[in-house]
Amino acid sequence: QLQLVESGGGLVQPGGSLRLSCAASGYTLDAFAIGWFRQAPGKEREGVSCISWSDGSTYYADSVKGRFTISKDNTKNTVYLQMNSLNSEDAAAYYCAAGRDTTAQAMGLKEEVDYWGQGTQVTVST
Repeated sequence: QLQLVESGGGLVQPGGSLRLSCAASGYTLDAFAIGWFRQAPGKEREGVSCISWSDGSTYYADSVKGRFTISKDNTKNTVYLQMNSLNSEDAAAYYCAAGRDTTAQAMGLKEEVDYWGQGTQVTVST
């Protein structure tokens, strides 16, 4: 069983930055894509950004391109999401997810997910 543990959420002012972390354990990750999804109250869950563990290819939702950066640390089995220029539209519960034998783009667009983390809240407010 693959376990995903998120950290790094919190309260930030508009225009500020946060970095989310997702530590994975339980499986070798070569066959996985790891990514972030978010869901705000009253809205559908959306794929924010994903990364393929094997080749590092990435996916970004249009709404976060140029502001968010996903990266991974192979030695720590951890994926990071650096979020800059945050605005109220980014406020949501953020979930780390893992999809086996999928691509970063397919995972982000089609929600090809096999494992979910517990989620971490991001609040953007003055």
